Amino acid sequence: MTVTDIPEIRVGIDGRKFPRAAELGPLGLIERCAELGHAGVFFRTVLDVSPTLDAGFLAAVKQRADELGLYLEMGLGKINPYNTPEAPEVRDVGKGDYLLGMTRMIEATTAIGCTALWGDTANYQRHDWGLHAIDRYRTDVDWPDQLEATRKFLLKLKPVLRDRGAVIAVETHEEITTAEIVRLVEQVGADALGVTLDLANVVVRGEDPVAATRRVAPYVKKTHMRDIVLFARPLGLERQTRACGDGVIDWQAVLGALFAAGSFPNFTIENVWGSDKNQIPLFDPDWQARQPDAEMGEILELIRLSRLFEDGVAAGTMIAPDDYFSEHPDLDELEGFVTRSGATLKAAAAALRANVSKE
Repeated sequence: MTVTDIPEIRVGIDGRKFPRAAELGPLGLIERCAELGHAGVFFRTVLDVSPTLDAGFLAAVKQRADELGLYLEMGLGKINPYNTPEAPEVRDVGKGDYLLGMTRMIEATTAIGCTALWGDTANYQRHDWGLHAIDRYRTDVDWPDQLEATRKFLLKLKPVLRDRGAVIAVETHEEITTAEIVRLVEQVGADALGVTLDLANVVVRGEDPVAATRRVAPYVKKTHMRDIVLFARPLGLERQTRACGDGVIDWQAVLGALFAAGSFPNFTIENVWGSDKNQIPLFDPDWQARQPDAEMGEILELIRLSRLFEDGVAAGTMIAPDDYFSEHPDLDELEGFVTRSGATLKAAAAALRANVSKE
């Protein structure tokens, strides 16, 4: 890798979770993004922009983003047929036909030049459901059957994806391992399937963020960036999400892995606020039994990171979980989540550039 291989990265905002997103609406959100000096907006699904797929309005959104020099990214939604009842808006667009609804969404997004389209395999349910908060642990249908149904559905979508020059970028979500996503890409084809990298989620599957990045790096088309801390619990660990730089992820290693693989995505910050925690019950036999891709070395790395965090709290260099989020944050604090995260990622890229120039 040379210095010229390391680009100036572009950091943008999540169109669903950014402060006041619903109040601002798509055009207002684009304007606010530009006012704050961010590089673009990632709308989770095209239906967040126009529930009716209004071609004129979508074109206006694209035109405004172009005028302001912003990237514009969009997505589709659920691609696991066992989970699609939780996305009735997609079926509605297809007048009862989910496949047709998603086809129309692909046509609408690609018509305005958005060709890397976010998708995910399930929702994260209620925290107090324990293992069953994650659809990997459903008892009415096994996870391998869900993966197989997802593969078949993606193959049905592949002709329209190929025709429109698009790929679905599957998120590294809490229920799916990066190894499973790579297998899906290999089965469906990298011409139709890629990855949305979200490192806060991979730890829930017992994966080290850096190792997980290396696995999926060649296929990464989009990102959801945020940091995490880990701390001990009786059955394993607990995760809390934070702004990039306020946690334990090695961002220089992450960016280095992406750039070494030839992947140069936009970096969208998925800001959160409040008690965004998730159990990682490493010592639960049921959790272990349904983790065929688990690597002991990566689990040990998560334990090491948890001790690093706990030592930092004890030393006063890191903020304890219950003290990190303000109870009543103001707008500056909420928007600052993205600003701090962007500064961290840009500093990591600059450090990589400086290290390469010394070699």
